[in-house]
Parts: sequence; structure tokens; C-alpha cells
Amino acid sequence: MSADFVTPSPAAFHGRVTQTRVLHSEWLKLSTIRSTYITAALTLVVTIGLAIVTCWGQSDHYAWMAPDLKARWDPAGWSQIGFTFSQLSIGVLGVLTVTGEYTSGMIRATLGAVPERWPVLEAKAAVFGAAALVLSMIGCLAAFYAGQTMFAGKHIGTTLSAPGVAREIFGTAFYVTLVGLFGIALGALVRSTPGGISCLLGIITILPLVARGLPENWYNALAPYLPSNAGTDITRLYHTPHTLYPWPGFGLFALYVAGTFAVATVLLKRRDA
Repeated sequence: MSADFVTPSPAAFHGRVTQTRVLHSEWLKLSTIRSTYITAALTLVVTIGLAIVTCWGQSDHYAWMAPDLKARWDPAGWSQIGFTFSQLSIGVLGVLTVTGEYTSGMIRATLGAVPERWPVLEAKAAVFGAAALVLSMIGCLAAFYAGQTMFAGKHIGTTLSAPGVAREIFGTAFYVTLVGLFGIALGALVRSTPGGISCLLGIITILPLVARGLPENWYNALAPYLPSNAGTDITRLYHTPHTLYPWPGFGLFALYVAGTFAVATVLLKRRDA
């Protein structure tokens, strides 16, 4: 904290700082940053583009698939292949939503205006989570319908009302949103852009790959409980061995995110800005 910065006393803001105003402030921050719109546009383009390309390719391969693969054919899942990118773009944006203020020094003014501090993190999570959920819903639904268009000529597509499909599509949007919130929590925890992004990528993508190097019985016992493995269970139409069922897996991932937020909130109140 700079020597010439004076933190206002809580009494100075009595009756003026409300959660509604903090939420409005965080919305202004998020909505006036160019990177927000660039990331949103890139996420939609890549998510929908990957759905079109992947489903177009799979529609050609379907005729040559083995009977056991056809029995577990998941046209909705192929249309959501782009979530592997969107989870990272939204997650990184979540990290930057917090660490950008630490990098610029704006966090001192933010915490000075809201002495209790925890409402700031709560507002960031609420605003970013709502925006990420809307973006993810639009992307997942657009990718789904674009992908099914590629399957229509071969009559191998599906509909949103088919068993398990709605859960798969909306569950993917919920998962991507939670990854974004995980990014916010990690950013608040480490207060560093490189550190926050490294933690996010390490937990979401690298950790499952490292786990594959374990002995098979160890991997089978551990893998279902890794954060990203548990979270993505909701994005699958069929249950596979050594995975959790959709909602329990998603619930476990939500607990990981909530636990990280809890630690970040405690440290936010204890550490200097």
C-alpha cells in the first residue's frame, strides 16, 4: 500500500455504501473493459465454430463406426466440444476480473470505499457469474443447434427434449460458469495474474493429465474426485466407469469453488491491499 494513501474509516461511509451500489460498481468495471467483449465474442465464435466443424466431421464418420460406438452415440455431446476452450477463456477472464485491480492499484480504492471487504468479492462473483452464465447459455444453445444442423442430413441428430440432453447442454453452461467463478476465487486468493492463471490451468487441465501417470488402481480411485473431472460429469450423456454421476460430480466441483471462495474471503479481510 502506498504511503500517501489514506484508507477511509468505516464511519465515513455509514449509510452510503450498500450492496446494491457495490454490485453496480462491479458491473461498471466489467462492462467498460474492452477485454470483456473481446473474450465474449471469441468464446462464442470458437464454441459455435468447433461445434460446426466437429459435427460435420462426425456426421461423415458415423456410417463407419463400430456398433458399440453407435449404441453410445451422443450427438449433443459432440456439439458441446467447444466447452474445452470456453472453460479456459471464461476462467482466465474471471482471474483477470480480480487481479487486474491488484495490478493497476485500483484495489486500494475499492477496499477503501468498502471497508468490510467481503461485499466486494461477493459482488464480483455475482456480477461475473450472471454474465458468464448468460454467455455460456447462449454459446451452448447456439452450438447445440448448429451442431444438430450438421447431423440433420444423416438423421443422426437429437433434440433438446430427448432424455438427458437438456441436462447435458445446460449442465455444460453451468460448469463453464463455475470455472469462471473458480477463476475469481483463485485470483482473489493469489492476487497475481500469472499466478492465478497458472493455478487455474494447473487444476483444470494439467492435474488430470498428471494423475494419469499414477498406477491404474490409484488413478481409478482418485480421478473421479479431481475438480474438473467431477465438474464435467454433468456434461456427459452416459455414465462411464470410474466417474461420478452427473449431479453429485457437479456438486463436488461446486464445493471446491465454494471452499476456495471461503479461504479467499478470510484472507481478503486479513491481508493488506
